Amino acid sequence: MLITQGNLLKDINYPEDLKKLNPSQLHQVCQELRQYIIDMVSTHGGHFGASLGVVELTVALHYVFNTPDDQLIWDVGHQAYGHKILTGRKEQFYTNRMYGGISGFPKRKESVYDSFGVGHSSTSISAALGMAMGSMHNGEKDRQHIAVIGDGALTAGLAFEGMNHAGSINDANLLIILNDNCMAIDPNVGALKEYLTDITTSKTYNKVKDEVWNLLGKMSAFGHSAREIVSKVENAMKGALLSQSNFFEALNLRYFGPIDGHDIDHMVEVLKDLKSIPGPKILHVLTVKGKGYGPAELDQTKWHAPGLFDKVTGEIQKKIITKPTAPKYQDVFGNTIVELAEKNQKIVGITPAMPSGSSLNIMMKAMPDRAFDVGIAEQHAVTLSAGMATRGLTVFCNIYSSFMQRAYDQVIHDVCIQELPVIFCLDRAGFAGADGPTHHGAYDIAFMRCVPNMVVASPMNEEELRNLMFLAQSDSFQSGHEAITLRYPRGEGVMPEWRTPFSEIKVGEGRKVKDGEDLAILSFGPIGNEVTKAIASLEPQLSVAHYDLRFAKPLDEALLHEVFEKFDNIITVEDGCLQGGIGSAILEFMVDHNYHAKVKRLGIPDRLVEHGEQQQLYAECGYDAKGIVASALASVETVIKA
Repeated sequence: MLITQGNLLKDINYPEDLKKLNPSQLHQVCQELRQYIIDMVSTHGGHFGASLGVVELTVALHYVFNTPDDQLIWDVGHQAYGHKILTGRKEQFYTNRMYGGISGFPKRKESVYDSFGVGHSSTSISAALGMAMGSMHNGEKDRQHIAVIGDGALTAGLAFEGMNHAGSINDANLLIILNDNCMAIDPNVGALKEYLTDITTSKTYNKVKDEVWNLLGKMSAFGHSAREIVSKVENAMKGALLSQSNFFEALNLRYFGPIDGHDIDHMVEVLKDLKSIPGPKILHVLTVKGKGYGPAELDQTKWHAPGLFDKVTGEIQKKIITKPTAPKYQDVFGNTIVELAEKNQKIVGITPAMPSGSSLNIMMKAMPDRAFDVGIAEQHAVTLSAGMATRGLTVFCNIYSSFMQRAYDQVIHDVCIQELPVIFCLDRAGFAGADGPTHHGAYDIAFMRCVPNMVVASPMNEEELRNLMFLAQSDSFQSGHEAITLRYPRGEGVMPEWRTPFSEIKVGEGRKVKDGEDLAILSFGPIGNEVTKAIASLEPQLSVAHYDLRFAKPLDEALLHEVFEKFDNIITVEDGCLQGGIGSAILEFMVDHNYHAKVKRLGIPDRLVEHGEQQQLYAECGYDAKGIVASALASVETVIKA
């Protein structure tokens, strides 16, 4: 599909080009930028609705502020496509999220306009405040610092911590822009959502807000009296009309808004006015996720990241299915927890703002009183699960592996020290694909297996995932004193016929997948399917045994004794970091039991691996089927030569 640039956008490569335009031309720029995003994402994929919703805000920010000298931080980064296009990456934007291409998120190494690298939510306020305080320390009094944060991201504790501190730094040039669209990936939940809704729907407030903002828009005429007038307007408006806005005021953040985030003229004038007001402040901007593309406005969750689609008809491309396909691991989880919960009344499900991403939405629909979305609040999700477990509930806490990093203290302090049998289902374990290093689940094996009272397991296929979930909710496991981590990857499994009857797996029990004589390969989790492919191509020239460990902690010691007593040549394969991972656990076992063997570890190396399709990243790191074959042949060749 031919992608063309509009008459104005084609000449805009950096913000200084944008600043050459008259304010009246910004309407056209916004139209062209929105269409460019639609054209690009429809043909190349990526996040969609969030960036469409902030087109006017993006243009206004770069038009008014002096980026990159003024520091602009986009929370999460789903909404930063327009920002990237306007800051020197327009011609490369087609490579967005592709292997070797530009990142789908702001990234400091990629551009000076990306002031802070993001990918996880709720970091922008703390980061922007840190920058503002650094600028104060360096004597840079005129530098501005802008944090754009969504109402979904505002629910995380870190955002509140940042606002609380910001309110005490009276001289900080900090502007927090609250991009309020009532959405994260799924609709927002909780009291904060209701609070913001009260502000935006107050009839009394809306009756006078236009008059108030007209006055604020003229405040430059008052010269040095502007601060005093703004203070009087704020006090009158918020004290008499909007008492609920005192939440932000109580934190010593001047609150402005809400204003229409799609009115580019108003946005520019307001930002110019706020630029001249010192100290920490918050601007409440109302936007529509998916603005300007009808289907995306109507179904905002579906169009968060829809994949490739026909921009004219709105039809999302689907894979052509010629034979039965395996389900996504997340869907196996979502359907299996419902199946188990129908028989076990103690089961409940928890997820922090990822009901569709984790497929807990299946349970939320079937059993709305037993499945809970707690918003972007991973720490709360874990401690909430711990509290439920103290009352005898069987809690499945489903969190992406990379997001679990945000709640590690709660895992140790609130769950494992208290010997509570919470079930952690870590989706997106291993390489997460196009989302890149901020989302790769590289570290959970290492950081979970070192914690006392924690079992760490991973299924090789859908049947094993079901059986591990069955084990975790069983009375025998729940009556113990351990939590359990079940890790599984993003994407599809390998079993089209996956609804198998439950069967018992014992804690710490691995299995021999295939016997062999020359070499043993020990795998952990679904990456074992790459081992199966590798072994098929190695035979008959090499007789390879394959062991599916299933548990990183506790290890199946009987199985490992069998391996080390028979084989001198061993390869371990894992979709996780090599430092502290399953390979390290095998080496520890070898040393502790005085075995001597040549062990080759395959997994994620000690470096940041960028974005790309999972198979591309497996190949880059040498543990796809071809890489495993190469390692096997090299290992045996070394033994023969020796």
